[in-house]
Amino acid sequence: MVSTIELNKRQEQILHIVKENGPITGEHIADRLNLTRATLRPDLAILTMAGYLDARPRVGYFYTGKSGVQLLTENLKKLYVKDYQSIPVVVNENVSVYDAIVTMFLEDVGTLFVVDQSTVLVGVLSRKDLLRASIGNQELTSLPVNIIMTRMPNITMCKRDDLLIEVGKKLIEKQIDAMPVVKETEKGFEVIGRITKTNITKAFVALGDND
Repeated sequence: MVSTIELNKRQEQILHIVKENGPITGEHIADRLNLTRATLRPDLAILTMAGYLDARPRVGYFYTGKSGVQLLTENLKKLYVKDYQSIPVVVNENVSVYDAIVTMFLEDVGTLFVVDQSTVLVGVLSRKDLLRASIGNQELTSLPVNIIMTRMPNITMCKRDDLLIEVGKKLIEKQIDAMPVVKETEKGFEVIGRITKTNITKAFVALGDND
């Protein structure tokens, strides 16, 4: 179920008036409600910013015909990775599984991105990878992460200008918790950020708060 902006009684009345009579000026709306134009100004601003109404100079307000769900969908398609990405946690491909576990614990993340000596992305380590490697293995300090990591080209990546909603779909489809944000270079892909399910949740909550 999608939550949309909740309108008060007066805003609902304004919408009804504009639907039936639009385009209509703010003055005429105020007259119909027996209120001043100044009193209505905040409500008209909210309805316009939320996308329920549109306004044209010297013409007035008119109803956009869009439902709350349609407006929410439009807003979701304005959210980009670059606005919500966080700092990636990166380890070298030669570090031990033990050191990777310590890094994951200290950084409080669920995914590590593995790079080579040229800082090019070569792998990804998840909690499951490290847990699987640690069960029954007493040589974690000598086992390099490049033995257990998910390697290219099996890494799901995204870029700064990708839509957040599309990245969210990939996370669900691939059943992963995080994705590296990359920049393509001559040597390969450089990790410049990360997007997690938490990042996306925060973005959607912020969108709701803004509404």
